[in-house]
Amino acid sequence: MYSRLAFKPAMTPPPLDQQSIRDAIAREESRLLRLGEELTEGQMRLAALKTTLAAQSESIETASSTGRSRSAPSTAAEKVALFRSRFRGRAEIYPRFWTNARTGRKGYAPACGNEWVRGICEKPRVKCGECPNQAFLPVDDHVILDHLQGRHVAGVYPLLTDETCWFLAADFDKTSWTDDVAAFVETCRVNRLPAAIERSRSGNGAHVWFFFSAPVAATIARKMGCYLITETMARRHQLSMASYDRLFPNQDTLPRGGFGNLIALPLQHGPRQAGNTVFVDDRLLPHPDQQTPTAQNPGRVCRQGSRVSDSARHFLERCGPSWGSGSSWPRGDWRRST
Repeated sequence: MYSRLAFKPAMTPPPLDQQSIRDAIAREESRLLRLGEELTEGQMRLAALKTTLAAQSESIETASSTGRSRSAPSTAAEKVALFRSRFRGRAEIYPRFWTNARTGRKGYAPACGNEWVRGICEKPRVKCGECPNQAFLPVDDHVILDHLQGRHVAGVYPLLTDETCWFLAADFDKTSWTDDVAAFVETCRVNRLPAAIERSRSGNGAHVWFFFSAPVAATIARKMGCYLITETMARRHQLSMASYDRLFPNQDTLPRGGFGNLIALPLQHGPRQAGNTVFVDDRLLPHPDQQTPTAQNPGRVCRQGSRVSDSARHFLERCGPSWGSGSSWPRGDWRRST
């Protein structure tokens, strides 16, 4: 009996017709969509847990420091430490500004110990991300100090290798940037989100920065930014928000072989002399103490950002899964394609 059961031939299912195959495809697509939604919700729950943990740690630190005076950073080392704690990105690599005196071309490239070394560096034929002789230079205190004191211009790659970020920045330029930034920051105030406004390097635009006390999934940080832009447009419908350019990080995930979009670091010595790359107040006037805006409470941003992200999630559910995903954006002249 056992041998007959063991060698009983398996039943061959009847071939599926085309309609059955289409139905099966639809079921699998629906299942994948549900899995994607569960992944997003899981990421948000994880970010909320990290935020709670960071907030508790911050409360303990605050309680232990009660009664002690905490002076603003005064020495170069203290200022560099504060700067690095806020403008944190990839630590093992950073972009550096270059200018070609002969052609006038300008741009950023990863700082590399092998740059232009004959027989090793093959730029521009070989891209830095594909070079077999990479010797990228890490960020350290000297890199930041040289940037602040004008010996070079440094940037930061905000998207970390695990696709999280320590900050979010919204970029505004073009002629209407002053009105758009004022309206955007007003929306941030309504949502109790501390935001630091930096006048851009050109002087004809601004970056609005949000600092986190713990790394946040880039997809969640960017959705928070998208939600704030959308809320601003809803509250101030007479504004086109045409000056809004993009968010940094500019991607949810790292591109293959790339580093993600960079953003120039603020407070560079040269432009600072002209009143640019400095932090300004809501009237767009420079702060007397440039350390004040960057000393904002990142734990509060995380706590409020988590709440705003929840609102963004409900908004996203109403608008469909493609909104804010980085691959599909609502059309209009308020956001330039990147």
